[in-house]
Amino acid sequence: MRLFAWEYVTAGGWRECGASLIAEGSAILRALVRDLALLPDVETIVARDPEVALGDLPAMQETVDAGDVWQSWRRIARDVDVVWPIAPETKGLLERAAILGRDAGRPVLASDIATLATARSKRATAHRLAERRVPAVACEPLDGPAPPSAHGWVVKPDDGAGSTDTYFAADRETLMGWRQRLAGRDFVVQPFLPGPPLSLSMLAQDGQAWLLACNTQTMRRDNSAFTYAGGIVGGAEALRPALEPIAAGVAAALPGLWGYIGVDLIGSPEGPIVLEINPRLTTSYAGLAESLDINPASLVLALHAARLSDLIRPLKPQPVEIEVPSAP
Repeated sequence: MRLFAWEYVTAGGWRECGASLIAEGSAILRALVRDLALLPDVETIVARDPEVALGDLPAMQETVDAGDVWQSWRRIARDVDVVWPIAPETKGLLERAAILGRDAGRPVLASDIATLATARSKRATAHRLAERRVPAVACEPLDGPAPPSAHGWVVKPDDGAGSTDTYFAADRETLMGWRQRLAGRDFVVQPFLPGPPLSLSMLAQDGQAWLLACNTQTMRRDNSAFTYAGGIVGGAEALRPALEPIAAGVAAALPGLWGYIGVDLIGSPEGPIVLEINPRLTTSYAGLAESLDINPASLVLALHAARLSDLIRPLKPQPVEIEVPSAP
């Protein structure tokens, strides 16, 4: 089987999303290719942007034309058996990548298009989760009334990926400044909640979830800007009893979620609360195989032919630290 492991930000598309995502995308791609190389009868192909150093990978590297990356990706997709897109949600890029693979007549390891569109929007995600009584951080348009908050606010793009363009406003005066600075752009505002940043690594299929690992995240705040610096995969397993129902609730609220899903949360004093859903591989994937002593790529591939309930088995995630180097 020829599989196109399509990491968008390492294949030319980072020019649209910002160079800050290169380090995270490269780490995800290297981990995925490493896991795929351990599987029999899988030949992995990645798209290579000459300006981004991927290093030695156990995969065939196809150089893409920086002037027309979509045409290059379309060509690669037509020549493989399966497409695994890991594009960011920004500007609908993950949806576009999934559509491209399906238009090429290839199976795509991704959620359905409507679900990708919902998960891309932080507002739409928050409202959907609230409707299904899944604890989620309030999210409103930046140019509208701000949600109540005792600890300040977070301002971010409605369809942003990672911590790109994510800012902190300690008071209403600062928040008004961000409103003026970002006027006309599709930004949202959320209350800042005290508590440790967390994430879930889970598999989803037809409204069901299997929580693989409960993770901590390391977020740094430099003045008003946030930066994601890594975390510990399996570092929040003590919270699993509280996080299992949230994973189940997320999958039930968005039954079109499929495959590996990342969920960002805050461990607030009132309990874990969802910030956003990432319907793609996240940086935590880079430490997942070591944490679980299971090849997570094999689980995702098996999901095409099996019911999720048939794959579930007891897990004992071990803490594995991951770091995200500074972007070049």
